Amino acid sequence: MLDNRLEKRMRHLQKWSRRIAAPCFRLYERDIPEFPLVIDWYDGDVLVWFHPRTRDDTPEAEAAFHQLCLDHIHRALQVDPSHLFIKHRQRQRGIAQYERIGQTEVIRNVGEQGLKFEVNLSDYLDAGLFLDHRTTRSMVRERSMGSRVLNLFAYTGSFTVYAAAGGAASTLTVDMSNTYQEWSRRNMKLNGFEVDDAHRFVQADCLQMLEAGPRAGDAFDIIVLDPPTFSNSKRMAVDSFSVERDWPRLIEMTLPWLSPQGQIWFSTNARGFSPAPELLPQNAVMRDITKYTIPEDFAGGTPHHAYLVAHADAPRAVDLRVNRLSANSD
Repeated sequence: MLDNRLEKRMRHLQKWSRRIAAPCFRLYERDIPEFPLVIDWYDGDVLVWFHPRTRDDTPEAEAAFHQLCLDHIHRALQVDPSHLFIKHRQRQRGIAQYERIGQTEVIRNVGEQGLKFEVNLSDYLDAGLFLDHRTTRSMVRERSMGSRVLNLFAYTGSFTVYAAAGGAASTLTVDMSNTYQEWSRRNMKLNGFEVDDAHRFVQADCLQMLEAGPRAGDAFDIIVLDPPTFSNSKRMAVDSFSVERDWPRLIEMTLPWLSPQGQIWFSTNARGFSPAPELLPQNAVMRDITKYTIPEDFAGGTPHHAYLVAHADAPRAVDLRVNRLSANSD
């Protein structure tokens, strides 16, 4: 059952991925209820995340199920065991999703739409490149020519790389983790971009930085705002952050950093996220662009929600429409 599904998906997605030059893609995501796992294809390497089946699963039953799944995967994908990486995903709280879980350092440089990114297949729960935002990254690249770009909660800096490739006049990449900032710098260098005055990196608590407000002259034409769903990191100035609770304040703090005609690319992977319009700050306008940002390998699901936000009192109305051709280029 699972092996047939994988073979069918692989035939379809390999053709599609070659067409758009994206050899890394989501192959399977709990499509069959009896097989609650997620499988990503990373240009010949396979990442498997097992999700819990039932609360009363015994260790023996769980081990037998995992082996059954692996047998199906080997049969369908013909992948060598050295190219198969297994993770176990539980309900994540705080920053556990981003913490290191190993020291094996199986690192690859993979391509995506003409760019290159470093992924770590072994040592973190996620590999370092969120595949569901592939289309969103492409949209940011298309709009970045001559723009000043601020990438907040930047993770490994993939949006920064896309912005630089799109001709951004400058980028500022902000994340609280020095590990991920170093990873972002390597991704920039991997694509031929120098880390200099035009492309700066700041290790900081994004919430604290936003609340402090911009310095004179700090105004950005594009702000990428993709915060964690929840965090209670001890390094944060606040006790906790929940995007479903705190998004209005987050937008309010980000607007002063935005140029008069600028756009905030706000997104979240909180599955049930539904922003109440009456909670949007009065000086902001927001448009839901989620359906335009879901790539082919995630079709049929909603891995994230995405919005364009602008000043309500902009000198000229900011165009919050998305180019359907570019959005559907996947």
